[in-house]
Amino acid sequence: MGKKRIMFLCTGNSCRSQMAEGYMKMFAPDWEVWSAGIRPVGVNPRAVSVMLEDGVDISTHTSDPLDPDLLSRMDVVVTLCGDAEETCPLTPPGVRRIHWPLPDPARAEGTEDDIVSEFRKVRDEIRRRVLEFIEANRETVGKSPS
Repeated sequence: MGKKRIMFLCTGNSCRSQMAEGYMKMFAPDWEVWSAGIRPVGVNPRAVSVMLEDGVDISTHTSDPLDPDLLSRMDVVVTLCGDAEETCPLTPPGVRRIHWPLPDPARAEGTEDDIVSEFRKVRDEIRRRVLEFIEANRETVGKSPS
């Protein structure tokens, strides 16, 4: 049997789904990992910056549109925002759907420090959820990080 496949899906494929893809690739290399957006807008430079702070380089990621054919081949699809949850096409019965309702850090307001702080909060929550997912799926994901 081949590797398990997971896709992280949000509206713009610029922050949350990119961060989740980066962590999943880092912590679960025995999974095939994608991210996509309902309306992709490019990878957010602040997402790249805060991920580098945690040792994950997503600078080469691309912001990709949702491919229904690829979606149908996933084992798991994780939506990270309400828009993606509501507008994600129907998936075949064998595709497990999970929803992580997280705020969009790209919509944060205030000073640069305030905005970066919001990116870090969302990043840390995504990291926690990815590690929790890996632990809960240990038999298919392999070793979790120490």
